[in-house]
Amino acid sequence: MNSFISKILVEIARKSIKSKQKTDNPVSNKQIVPIVRRFEVEISHAIKEYIFIIIGVFSAGFGLKGFLLPNRFIDGGATGMSLLLQNVTNLDLSYFLILVNLPFIILASKTLNIKFAIRSIAAIALLAFVVHFVEYPTVTDDKLLISVFGGFFLGLGIGMSMRGGSVIDGTEVLAIFLSKKLSLTIGDVLLLINLLIFSVGAYILSVETALYAILTYLSAAKTVDFVVDGVEEYVGVTIISEKHEDLRNMIIKNLRRACTIYAGKGGFGTNGESYDKDIIYTVVTRLELARLQTEIDKIDKRAFIIMGIVKDLKGGMIKRKPLK
Repeated sequence: MNSFISKILVEIARKSIKSKQKTDNPVSNKQIVPIVRRFEVEISHAIKEYIFIIIGVFSAGFGLKGFLLPNRFIDGGATGMSLLLQNVTNLDLSYFLILVNLPFIILASKTLNIKFAIRSIAAIALLAFVVHFVEYPTVTDDKLLISVFGGFFLGLGIGMSMRGGSVIDGTEVLAIFLSKKLSLTIGDVLLLINLLIFSVGAYILSVETALYAILTYLSAAKTVDFVVDGVEEYVGVTIISEKHEDLRNMIIKNLRRACTIYAGKGGFGTNGESYDKDIIYTVVTRLELARLQTEIDKIDKRAFIIMGIVKDLKGGMIKRKPLK
């Protein structure tokens, strides 16, 4: 971090420590360093998150004004409600983006946390500003392209905003709240909300518009999944085998992947007794899974393997080193 900013953080940390101390003893570097390090992490993460939000807002604005709005298309969620109201009243979309999302953000402040709600209010207000003041070119009048790419840019915006710790479409908050109250999943609640929006759209606008709106929603939802969860899918692999040491060496030396060894206990022996065994856990990408299975079979075809999807990960060597 910039030396000037570092000096400011050091001074803030020193004053913070002095205010908590009851003595006039000088503040040591050992006391200052952890606080400064925490400040630096918080600032760098905040900058990264707000960059995500700004990119997301401008992307969503492009999807709305460059594709959906000029062609009277709608989408799902709170954005779809706003587009539907705009089509009915012909008032500016920016007003509806704030009014429709406001109840969801109030709900978020009560069910999630205030920081998330404030950040979401800022993101939605910025989106309303962009939609109202920033001029985007109308890209195409082809209905299929409008549905697919309008949904793509809108989904990119929603996903980037979620990466930044906020939402620009508040229906996810309502879905989380209702899923806790009802015996429904978040996906079920979102599906019901969007079915209602598309049904109203079919009645007010046309069935054709509603069908294209469903395509827009699917395009946006898939893009959000890619942005939030990552294009590259990771798989967590648990391996239980009597030849665990050979497998460990294969993963580390041949595949250049890290692994974790759990001390386990088998519950089904030849005579029913339990016995000690090491359990290997590693993470690979979906593309690397076939190679890993081949190498495991070379060592132990009877190895018990458990695989599960890992949404995202941080640290380690999987993102830094290609498979050998």
